[in-house]
Amino acid sequence: MADQLLPQRHHLPHEVPPWVKRGARYFITICCQPRGTNQLCHPNAWAVISESVACRQARVDWHMRLLLAMPDHLHALVSFPEETVLRKTTTDWKSLLARSAGIKWQRDFFEHRLRVEEQLDLKARYIRENPVRAGLVAKCEDWFYVWESEDGGPGRSALPPIPEP
Repeated sequence: MADQLLPQRHHLPHEVPPWVKRGARYFITICCQPRGTNQLCHPNAWAVISESVACRQARVDWHMRLLLAMPDHLHALVSFPEETVLRKTTTDWKSLLARSAGIKWQRDFFEHRLRVEEQLDLKARYIRENPVRAGLVAKCEDWFYVWESEDGGPGRSALPPIPEP
């Protein structure tokens, strides 16, 4: 009965429009099901998550700048190579984590393309401060469940320059 009162979220389109240039940066949020249950912030799950991020970074499936796990959701700042499909890459990664770590995900994910450099800095700050706002740590630096790369891995740029509008 309670579910009937809640608004139903429709399928979110994640296709990248043709005018978006290669190297666009995205703010992505992926939520667990059910919300409020800690599936991500324990050593076993985090080991699988961080290892899979590093592996996909090395394969150049993406250029992950920042990934932070909260107990029931992940935030990421990421760009994708031109030939990579955002939806498929993200969905495949969620499936891998579900199989490998037993994580139960909500059906979809949220993504927002960042259009200017200032948005990148603001989103990075928002992500890093999330555990502090939630009362999980006193300082951002104290949060363990974070994966960060300034350059996207050996010899690669994590985030190509944002084209000017």
